[in-house]
Amino acid sequence: MILYFARTLHSYKACAVARHTGLPVTFTEVDLLVGEHKTPLFLAMNPCGRTPVLACEDGYLWESNAIMCRLAIEARSALWPEGKAQADVMRWLAWDAEHFKPHAGAFYFEYIIKPAIGLGDADETALEGARPFFHTNASVLESHLAQHDFLAGDTLSIADFAVAVTLPFATKSKLPIDDYPAIRRWHDRLMDLPAWRSPFPT
Repeated sequence: MILYFARTLHSYKACAVARHTGLPVTFTEVDLLVGEHKTPLFLAMNPCGRTPVLACEDGYLWESNAIMCRLAIEARSALWPEGKAQADVMRWLAWDAEHFKPHAGAFYFEYIIKPAIGLGDADETALEGARPFFHTNASVLESHLAQHDFLAGDTLSIADFAVAVTLPFATKSKLPIDDYPAIRRWHDRLMDLPAWRSPFPT
């Protein structure tokens, strides 16, 4: 398998799962700044023109959550559990996509991505709009993690990799997590994993 990635949030979690499972995955970096993701070759793999993309023996898989799931299945890893626990993992993946990531990701975009691609300083007005929604959803996450080590059944899963993906950049993106000790302890546990600390190939 070949995992096409860029140094972005979505690729971060996919690469972390690939490294954590130890699958024989070849990592191929896509240079977004020169538009490699918009070439005909890449668009043939993912018509949306985004990373990551996993090239498998049966075709190309895009969308990072789907890629994490496929990698875990290939590795027969408990990151994608069996039976009813799968619904719990899916709950957190859906919650992240609809509620947490859009607002946590706003800080990442404004403070990290915009300067990196030359779009100027952070839009503080946009962040003021995102901030109350972030706190509302961070409170939900904090309440759950105050009682559980991980998100789904107290066992590490792809849900943890998905929901936590903005946290390695919390300081640089000025993500307001100081008042959430359970979230910080949870992410400290993830940072004990070499694949989470350093998901991208050097």
